[in-house]
Amino acid sequence: MSQLIRLKDIQATHQDLIGDDYYDPTHKTAYGINEEKIGKIEGALVEDTTGRIRYLIVDAGGWFSSKEVLVPAGLARIVGDDVFFDSLTKTQVEAMEVYDHDYQYSYKEQYERDRQAFTADTLPVEDRVDIADHSYDAPNTLELLEERLTVNKDRIVAGLVKVGKHVVTEERNVDVDLEEEHANIQRTSVDRPTDRRIGDLDATETVEVELQAERARVSKETYVSEEVNVGKTTDHHTETVVETIQREELDVDGDGNVVDREGNLVDRDGITAEDVRRARGM
Repeated sequence: MSQLIRLKDIQATHQDLIGDDYYDPTHKTAYGINEEKIGKIEGALVEDTTGRIRYLIVDAGGWFSSKEVLVPAGLARIVGDDVFFDSLTKTQVEAMEVYDHDYQYSYKEQYERDRQAFTADTLPVEDRVDIADHSYDAPNTLELLEERLTVNKDRIVAGLVKVGKHVVTEERNVDVDLEEEHANIQRTSVDRPTDRRIGDLDATETVEVELQAERARVSKETYVSEEVNVGKTTDHHTETVVETIQREELDVDGDGNVVDREGNLVDRDGITAEDVRRARGM
């Protein structure tokens, strides 16, 4: 009966068994059914004889305040830094026993506990799952990733135009033609008799003539002398953005055999995704 030990322990004590590039799911984000986020992967349990991952330690803090459970590795679908358990429900996790960090788990013993948890009569019928042997194999689907450029455009303030006005004072001369009257006295010598005598009252009679003159009266009126409209025009230009992207390519030879980076065949029974990653130097 094989024993299950934590991946971090076997990495420390049996590095020769698993190699330097062993796939470690610890700290990846975990999702349950319908891609509902449930927490994090806190580690894994592996067989002490083969080093193969059999269980993932899942912290289901998104469903419960705090609960760590063991989920068969074959139920996982790993995509980048995310681990999806497409059939795992909250009811199933609720029926599972809490993972005990100090307990020595065995493959066979936990195998029986899984059947009790996933097929319990207390579970709704739609949540009951028959756990098959392949449910304990680590995901063997190797996803090839590539980076793609996504270019977005942001609008920024490239300039600011302010148009204002101020008052300018200047003196301006205006020529005005003005009329002014002056007295013009004409004296004419006459020689005719008169009945009036010197000293009569009317002898002090005076003649008044009103002299008129024009005076300039200046007033100011305001006129609109100019209109200023401020608008915008749009120019287009093309800017070339250079960025380096990566993609993964499958390492196979002409016969479809998996090869490592040096072209050496990787020929083993029951090859898993971890084997391929290791062979590719990931």
